[in-house]
Amino acid sequence: MHVIVDCAVYEAGRRTRTPADLSDALAEVRAAGDAFVWVGLYEPTKEEFDHLTEEFALHPLAVEDALKAHQRPKLEVYHESLFAVVKPLRYDDAAGSVTASELMVFVGNSYVVTVRHGEANTAAAVRELMEQRPEVLRHGPVAVLYALCDAVVDEYLDIAGELQLDLEELEEKVFDPSGGGSSGTAAVIYAFKRQVLEFRRATHPLSAPMERLAAGAVPYVDRRTRPFFRDVADHLSRVGDACDALDRLVSDILAAHLTQVGVRQNDDMRKISAWAAMAAVPTMIAGIYGMNFQHMPELRQVWGYPAAIALMAASVLVLYRLFKRRGWL
Repeated sequence: MHVIVDCAVYEAGRRTRTPADLSDALAEVRAAGDAFVWVGLYEPTKEEFDHLTEEFALHPLAVEDALKAHQRPKLEVYHESLFAVVKPLRYDDAAGSVTASELMVFVGNSYVVTVRHGEANTAAAVRELMEQRPEVLRHGPVAVLYALCDAVVDEYLDIAGELQLDLEELEEKVFDPSGGGSSGTAAVIYAFKRQVLEFRRATHPLSAPMERLAAGAVPYVDRRTRPFFRDVADHLSRVGDACDALDRLVSDILAAHLTQVGVRQNDDMRKISAWAAMAAVPTMIAGIYGMNFQHMPELRQVWGYPAAIALMAASVLVLYRLFKRRGWL
């Protein structure tokens, strides 16, 4: 099967061989007692997955979820296996985007099957790391589930820190007097809020499965492995707090930006109104003296024209000083 990216037998926490036949390998590791098979797949089709479904007696509902992807993080307990879904994340700082992949994990009697959808190759990195830590792999298939969850949650912590730094930069931009009110700022804030939402979609649903694993209320998790999952649950709790704080802060920044826009628009309207008033007074005076009536005061006076001009200038000057004193200009 070309979709199998890696397959190995682990005995006493150490990788021993790549099995030629899964059926024989599974029978051998179950007889050995302290061994298991770890199979890793990448985006298999139903036909490609049928062989593993039969060999490991995987539940059809879990298989359906593993093939379709686009699942929420969750933990399902079936008769002979655990099925977990986690969402590894990648944050592109240059593009400011959070990209989610999916990792499905089947844990059963002496086997682990991981199914990856997306670009994040967390399973391969975890396999390489765990092969250097046989004392952890010695705990069996559930140790692989722990290692995968731990790696994914640690990635969440890193991404939360990067998002916090980007949020601080965005905050400085919003409150910068020279650029905070630009028309593109609101779009940047909304785009950042969308990335926080994507982050929340991956992290928040994982809390309940981690609590179940930490409590040991599922098969294959005993008192020796519960502390490991409690540690992951604690880290995930910190991620949840950071996510909530990011969401609140970005909402506050958006509200502050909209307030700034409203204040600046109000200032602009006051300035426009002040200039319009200063233009209206001389226009009114000129309109009056432009009437073609025969009997009007000052029409035949030598000082009539300069007096009208002086009256216009004085009116504009008085209005200007008045608006300036009130902060309209």
